[in-house]
Amino acid sequence: MTSIRFHAHRLFDGEQFHSDQVLTIEHGKIVSIDLNTDKADLVSKELVVPGYIDLQVNGGGGVLFNDSPSIDKLTAMMMAHAKFGTTAMLPTLITDKVSVMSQAADVIAQAINEKVPGIVGVHFEGPHLSVAKKGTHCADFIRPISEAEWQVLSRKDIGQILVTVAPETVSAAEIEKMVSLGILVCLGHTNADYETTEKAVKAGATGFTHLFNAMSPLQGREPGVVGCALLNDNTSCGLIVDGHHVDYASCQLAIKTKPQGQVFLVTDAMPPVGTDQTEFALYDRTVYVENGKLTSTTGELAGSSLDMASAVKNVHLKLGLTLSEAIRMGSLYPAKYLYQNNAMQRGKLCVGMQADLLMLNDDLSVKETWISGKKI
Repeated sequence: MTSIRFHAHRLFDGEQFHSDQVLTIEHGKIVSIDLNTDKADLVSKELVVPGYIDLQVNGGGGVLFNDSPSIDKLTAMMMAHAKFGTTAMLPTLITDKVSVMSQAADVIAQAINEKVPGIVGVHFEGPHLSVAKKGTHCADFIRPISEAEWQVLSRKDIGQILVTVAPETVSAAEIEKMVSLGILVCLGHTNADYETTEKAVKAGATGFTHLFNAMSPLQGREPGVVGCALLNDNTSCGLIVDGHHVDYASCQLAIKTKPQGQVFLVTDAMPPVGTDQTEFALYDRTVYVENGKLTSTTGELAGSSLDMASAVKNVHLKLGLTLSEAIRMGSLYPAKYLYQNNAMQRGKLCVGMQADLLMLNDDLSVKETWISGKKI
């Protein structure tokens, strides 16, 4: 049995800060935490924190998940994001053909079977969206749900499935069926009114995809999807804190309005993360990178070049939240959303949890990333 004793001079366990803690790691999990520092195998003088969890990752490392999904491309995505602290992700397939959805599911199943580090499921962002709020998604592939999609969504070998749907396209009964299959249902790319959105929440939708973006806005006489998201205490919201997708004041408003823990960070990352790419192909168009902003030739924002380390740093420095809360938004809160149907395995550094941890430099950049007790 391989056992590692990891001495952290400074440790944030997901709840509070500690000094001189020794984590004993066996078979990828934390089996004990104590103060006996004499027998440590490894010592970190950096701040040790739980690994980040990203539930919306379209690409990275020069790879777009939609482009002929394969295990090599998936691994390249994961390794690119691991450099910036992501220890678990949901590779995200944006609106595409059923054949691509099926191929993506096959690749996810293979990754989970082969224990590719960090792959915990899949996020299908579409194709059951609103054309009016499609953003950079391709309108040609947006469609009602059919038996072909149900076959993919009913699979039990692809980890946790998260879907983004528009409630004006997917009925309450269909949302109920998804929930019965153990699927996490988020609402996004939708132009629905408040009442339609509220019906979807009552049917079992528990989240909102990239809050404020590609959804009907909050207005005085029509609360829209944003109003429903902010008012409903039982739902969570993914938030892209890159300074391009959402104004920092709007980010602060959402965090102030929602109960603590109900807003978590996502990147909505595209291929440039971890590379020096300045452009890439998406569908039949080109996306250009300029000052960290991704813009399609058709004019829309096309995902982001954001990484989780930068998102956490932005929450702390740009939004003014405490460091502990910023870290929780990147680790504990997405973990709670991800594992609401099962026992939580990640997001904290305590006995019984998977040993996914980061060493952070003083500027909150990532010095080392560990997944399941192994340095990546």
